[in-house]
Amino acid sequence: MTGAPRTLAVPDLSLVVLIGVSGSGKSTFARRHFAPTQVLSSDFCRGLVADDENDQSATPAAFALLHHIAGIRLRAGRLTVVDATNVKAEDRASLVRLAREHDVLPVAIVLDVPEGVCLARNAERPDRDLPPGVVQRQRADLRRGLRGLGREGFRKVHVLGPDDVERAVVTYERQYNDRREDTGPFDVVGDVHGCREELEDLLGELGYALRRDERGRAVDAVHPGGRRAVFLGDLVDRGPDSPGVLRLVMGMVAAGHALCVPGNHENKLVRALRGRDVQVTHGLERTLAQLEAEDEDFRREVEAFCDGLVSHYVLDGGALVVAHAGLTESLQGRSSARVRSFALYGDTTGETDEFGLPVRHPWAREYRGRAMVLYGHTPVPTPEWVNDTLCLDTGCVFGGRLTALRYPERELVSVAARQTHYAPARPFPTVEDAAPPAGATRPDGVLDVDDVLGKRVVETRLAGRVTVREENAAAAIEVMSRFAVAPEQLLYLPPTMSPSATSTRPGLLEHPAEAFAYYRGEGVAEVVCQEKHMGSRAVALVRRDGSGVLHTRTGRSFLAGDLAAAFSARLSAAAQEAGLFDECGSDWLLLDAELLPWSAKAGDLVRSQYAAVGAAARTALPAAVAALEAAAARGLDVGDLLDRQRRRADDAGSFTEVYRRYCWPTDGLCGVSIAPFQVLATAGATYADRPHAWHLSLADRLAEADPGLVRATRSLAVDVTDPASEAAATTWWEELTAAGGEGMVVKPAANLTRGTKGYVQPGLKVRGREYLRLVYGPDYTEPRHLDRLRERFLGRKRGLALREYALGTEGLERAARGEPLWRVHECVFAVLALESEPVDPRL
Repeated sequence: MTGAPRTLAVPDLSLVVLIGVSGSGKSTFARRHFAPTQVLSSDFCRGLVADDENDQSATPAAFALLHHIAGIRLRAGRLTVVDATNVKAEDRASLVRLAREHDVLPVAIVLDVPEGVCLARNAERPDRDLPPGVVQRQRADLRRGLRGLGREGFRKVHVLGPDDVERAVVTYERQYNDRREDTGPFDVVGDVHGCREELEDLLGELGYALRRDERGRAVDAVHPGGRRAVFLGDLVDRGPDSPGVLRLVMGMVAAGHALCVPGNHENKLVRALRGRDVQVTHGLERTLAQLEAEDEDFRREVEAFCDGLVSHYVLDGGALVVAHAGLTESLQGRSSARVRSFALYGDTTGETDEFGLPVRHPWAREYRGRAMVLYGHTPVPTPEWVNDTLCLDTGCVFGGRLTALRYPERELVSVAARQTHYAPARPFPTVEDAAPPAGATRPDGVLDVDDVLGKRVVETRLAGRVTVREENAAAAIEVMSRFAVAPEQLLYLPPTMSPSATSTRPGLLEHPAEAFAYYRGEGVAEVVCQEKHMGSRAVALVRRDGSGVLHTRTGRSFLAGDLAAAFSARLSAAAQEAGLFDECGSDWLLLDAELLPWSAKAGDLVRSQYAAVGAAARTALPAAVAALEAAAARGLDVGDLLDRQRRRADDAGSFTEVYRRYCWPTDGLCGVSIAPFQVLATAGATYADRPHAWHLSLADRLAEADPGLVRATRSLAVDVTDPASEAAATTWWEELTAAGGEGMVVKPAANLTRGTKGYVQPGLKVRGREYLRLVYGPDYTEPRHLDRLRERFLGRKRGLALREYALGTEGLERAARGEPLWRVHECVFAVLALESEPVDPRL
């Protein structure tokens, strides 16, 4: 390589089209500069459909396959490179259309290599018999279309000569709209429309300090806390001082104190300033007249500023999207004329109303995206959340208010218009007389089966995208629709929990050492061991007014009628006495807990399965032992068989003792107890970031308030880097299990914790030797059975536990943010659906 590198800038989301005659080195270039998965070769596709990369009769099918794969990649937001000759304009046109269909930029990289070089390379390839005339025609087609590539729709064109090909270096450009690294906090401001005084008032309310020039004009605003404003466009037209608004916003943007996206009024203003033929209506006449009083330099700055605004921004890791008229999920982060049009004007039906204004399609009603979308464009009397989208245009110029949203706090701040500055074409409704629009959105509390059916992908903060298979969704909808408690009471389903790694200690399948080793290996030194109550996992929604619900891992109510009401009232009274409602600043609490006795929920299971097995064994095995003993007395050699049957009889007795420990009679609430161990959520807050010691201290206060109903959970703090601490915890576990306890759960003391490879398991259960008889059978402790069971595979179980935990946490966070119920239930339902995954239920 000689000379300076030739840099080729390529957008990181684009369709790159390599153009060059056969033998120009396109495939070599692609291998050198792009990942193999990014490159789609026409030759390779021809081989896929015809088993011969040189079979030209397969070209139509090969390109159909290539377009199909490219479409899938672009739809997923992945850069795609097409390696084909692409020398004909009609071939390139189909690729430009493909890019536009997926709202990505088409980029052309032309390898303009001399014909002789290409012919020589083709001659050296034994697998290619290409007549020289073909290369000549390809080169003629290439030269003919070279100058028109920009007009064909390619946004970037790189033409490389022979030397350039060797010196080429591909660099990636981020989309202008991609500001995901920008996390705020932000103050997002709705349509200003020339209302400078109101904008200054609003910035003051938001805590910004205005900076003025020597003439007293506001030219910047700074927030002492480092917050930044985000303007949603339509800064101009209709109001009394569009130049003043522009001067202030332009200054804030230049100083790094604000971001701004364009509105349709800025778009029209640019065309007017450039002398284009536009209708000087809807307040543009005021802006042009006001700008006439400004100097030429300012007008040029305005034109350049408005022309340079980016259609929308994706902020805060993709959690926030700002666009003047909103943006559907499929267009977010994309670049095309369609994206810009939607961002500026929204989606219209093509019709006009009685006032001559376009009828807009209610895109927000159908929105199901991960990102919050903040927008303006269509004035509303008051902002209203619709599927995690919010319109902030509250008609200031029409006598309404100028509104901002503090992000991420979701706090609205607004100031009243000083007067009605402009009469709207359509009467602007007040808050009192505003009528719901045609096709009004469904209430937040209404669910739609289409939200959960079919294959679903749920975005989570902790685990990214979690997939729910269609067949699992179908099974879950049956349970949810027939048996679950009311949706507004079902905010969370507990995740499954993995056991510790299998122990190799004699006679044991699980032991604390493996749990401690796991967390030590993840760099987690401090853990807490919690007593595992042998009850049924329960979630309790407790309200200050005495109402609430207690439901199972699958969303079914534990109790019914008066008993359920009495339980909720009593637990609420305990929470009130313990001061939990006041401490958490909430009228409700969501608790993760165990309900005891086990038989309160599993009575039928105990009778039909465990008691039946125990009774059969206690009847049959003693008789078998007696018969064998009689045979031995007669001198028959039945010693081994007799020993085995005696062990089986002893195991059956142990099995019976185990399940009987967890069953006792109840009368109403007498004999029923709940053992809470974590506060999941309250109004506006979740608590996965609070250490387990905090959670258990609140649970202890509940137990003190009503010891007859609430059972405390014993725990022990452990340092897994200290052998003495580990030994003490192991002894504690042995004492728990020897006394008939199920075992313990080992959790990171800090609760939600990152390890060496991401978030660690939220808990590992370590069950006792005797309890596991209920899981694996009375005689599982036989060496031959233990050897087989030690081969159990935990990888799938642990993956499932992390996915369900991420979903549960996501649902709680959505509920705390006040998102619509369907958004919360998307996560709740997904947890239930994942329970149908093919994982050994004994783990």
